[in-house]
Amino acid sequence: MKICLYLEFFHFFKGIFFRNIGTGLLSSYYNQKKILTTLQITYTERWDKNCDILQINTPWLNSWRLIKKAKKSRKKVIIWAHVTAEDAKQVFRFTAFFNNFIKKYLTHVYGLADVILCPSTYTKSLLERYGLPAEKLMVQSNGVDTTKFYPNLLKRKEVREKQNLSNLVVGTVGLAIPRKGIADFLTIAKNLPQYTFLWYGKIYNRLLVKPLPAKIPANVKFTGYVPDVLAAFNSLDIFIFLSVEENQGMAILEAAAMQLPLLVRDLPAYQGWLKHGENCFKVKNVKECQYYINLLAQDEALRKKLGQAALLLAQKEQINTLKKQMQNVYTGLLVKTNH
Repeated sequence: MKICLYLEFFHFFKGIFFRNIGTGLLSSYYNQKKILTTLQITYTERWDKNCDILQINTPWLNSWRLIKKAKKSRKKVIIWAHVTAEDAKQVFRFTAFFNNFIKKYLTHVYGLADVILCPSTYTKSLLERYGLPAEKLMVQSNGVDTTKFYPNLLKRKEVREKQNLSNLVVGTVGLAIPRKGIADFLTIAKNLPQYTFLWYGKIYNRLLVKPLPAKIPANVKFTGYVPDVLAAFNSLDIFIFLSVEENQGMAILEAAAMQLPLLVRDLPAYQGWLKHGENCFKVKNVKECQYYINLLAQDEALRKKLGQAALLLAQKEQINTLKKQMQNVYTGLLVKTNH
C-alpha cells in the first residue's frame, strides 16, 4: 500500500505559505504523517502515479487537478473536510464575498472523494446539508500528538521569567483573525485587569485581515507566531478559545493534553465530546466567560480537576488511539478496489 499525502502549497517555494504560521491544519497534517509512519505504510508528499490512495487536505485547484488524475487512474481518494463555507467566511477580508461560490466549489470537489473525513459530527451534518451522500462521510478526529503537548515545568519557568509573568495568565493559541473571537477576547481582558491575557498566533497583514485595534488593554499581549508552542501552552493557567466557528478546534485538544482548564464558546462542533462542568466550561457570551475565568482563578483545585478531565479527553483522542481507525479506512478502500 502506498499513500499520496497531499497538502496544497506545502512544498511551494519551500513552504513559504506555511512558514511561521502554526495552524490546526498543519497539526493535522503532521498527525497524519505520524500515523502513516506508525502503521508502517509507505507514503509520499508529492503526486506519484504508483500510489494506491490519494489523501487530500485542502481541496484547492491543484488538489482538484490531482483528484481528477487519480480518479482517471482508478485510484481511491480521501479528502479531509478541514474547510467549510461556514468557517471560511470570517478568515480573510475577501472570503465573505465569495462564500456562495466557495460552498458550491467545496460541494463539487468533496463529492469526487470516495471517503470524506469530517473532524466532527457537526462538520458531517454541514456536508450532508450541502447535499453530499452520507455514505461517503465519516467522522474522524484530527487527534492530538501527546508526545508533543505535555506539561513541562522547566519550559513554564523559562517562558514566564522571559515574559515577566507573575500573576494568573489566561490565554489562547491560534491565528489572530476575527473568527477566533478577538473582539470578545479584548473586551474580557479589559473587564478583568487583574489577570494577564496572552494570544499566541500569527498576525496577518492588514490587507488580508482586519487589523488589531490600535489601542489594546495594558494586560493584553499578542505575541505573533512563536516557534515553541509547547512553551506557549505551558505559560498559561487557563486556556480560553472563543472562536465563533470551528470544525473541531485542534488547539483545544492540544491544551487538553497540557492539562489546562478549558473555557470555550458553546459551539455545535463541540457537542458530544466537550462536556460543560466535566472537562470544560462552555460560555455563550462575554459575561459568562468572565464569570468562569474568575471562578477558575479563585479555585486552584477546580483548575486542577478540570485539567485532569481534559487530559482524559486528550488521551482518548491521541493519534495512537486513532491509527486503527485510519488503518480500517485504508484497507476498506483497497478491498473495494480489488473487487
